[in-house]
Amino acid sequence: MERKNQASKPSRLPAAGRAKDRVHSVDPYGFERPEDFDYDLYEELMSEYLAVLTRRSIKWSKLLKGKSKVQKNVRLKRYVRKGIPNEHRPLIWMAASGAQDQLDKNPEYYQSLLGARHDPKLVETICTDLNRTFPDNINFRKTSSPCWQKALFNVLSAYGHHNPSVGYCQGMNFIAGYLLIVTKDEEKSFWLMEALLGRILPDYFTPAMLGLKMDQEVLGELVKVKNPKVWQTMMDQNVTWTLVVSRWFICLYIDVLPVEASQSDKSKMTVLRVWDCLFYEGSKILFRVALTLIHHNEALIQQAQSLPDVCQAFKQITHGPFVDNCHSFMQKIFIEPGSFSTSTLTKLRAMCRSRIITEES
Repeated sequence: MERKNQASKPSRLPAAGRAKDRVHSVDPYGFERPEDFDYDLYEELMSEYLAVLTRRSIKWSKLLKGKSKVQKNVRLKRYVRKGIPNEHRPLIWMAASGAQDQLDKNPEYYQSLLGARHDPKLVETICTDLNRTFPDNINFRKTSSPCWQKALFNVLSAYGHHNPSVGYCQGMNFIAGYLLIVTKDEEKSFWLMEALLGRILPDYFTPAMLGLKMDQEVLGELVKVKNPKVWQTMMDQNVTWTLVVSRWFICLYIDVLPVEASQSDKSKMTVLRVWDCLFYEGSKILFRVALTLIHHNEALIQQAQSLPDVCQAFKQITHGPFVDNCHSFMQKIFIEPGSFSTSTLTKLRAMCRSRIITEES
């Protein structure tokens, strides 16, 4: 009798095994799931989340009505903030960023760049980073067919030839790789990269990286007003903003908010959702994300008693349930930092830019 009762009780181990049989070991974006991945939990979460994705996809299909081009409006902005379905993401990113307009005006340009003679030093530098780009993504491995390393090289070398003042520097490989993951198209990835580096984030990747340095200082000025206790902690411990947030800005959160598969794939989706808004609303989103991370974790940062403590706190705040839940996190970036106008951002950028130029001259 006792054996019958034991046999009738559900066992979590076999259930997990069955889930592992149903769920692929590689996620939809090509990233391998970690060894400790909870397939049972993932299946449970996705059974609920798929209904949300389906409803959203239907709404987007009705909004777009099969259009190949879209125009910005209040309704589209609201939809973008709630997340773009994967099947529509390339279209919206291309349209919102102006990349599609550039492609339409220059239909043969990308191919002409590929056919041009490239600087050997540029080629060598790019090739050095190819194997370092998303090593946990099967699509970027030499053994894959097709292997996206060739597409990645093409996009980076074409951009380096297109914009020789930038050429190539570390960080650009992850941006180009991420664009390829989303669009699965070399030419679209190139034009989206041109929109990011040329218009949305100018001077981020030039040799002086003036735009990057400027925006890090602007973040400091915003924190000084919105989170003065955190700002004071930074001053007390003599920590520069460059030291703790440079990776946030230069990798556009790819290497900050985890890109690899999490227990629910939501951390990766957080990056996608940030980029949805980045292409639609511009660089202001980078500040909203940073300010939200800092505001939500200000108590932790204030506990820091040394420079290493501050650095550790800033590493810690980019992981965990708060960033994994992409829906609530994206809602909070438009609430927690409060308001700051584009004109305020423009004034702060001018002030910080002038200060940096003076200090470096």
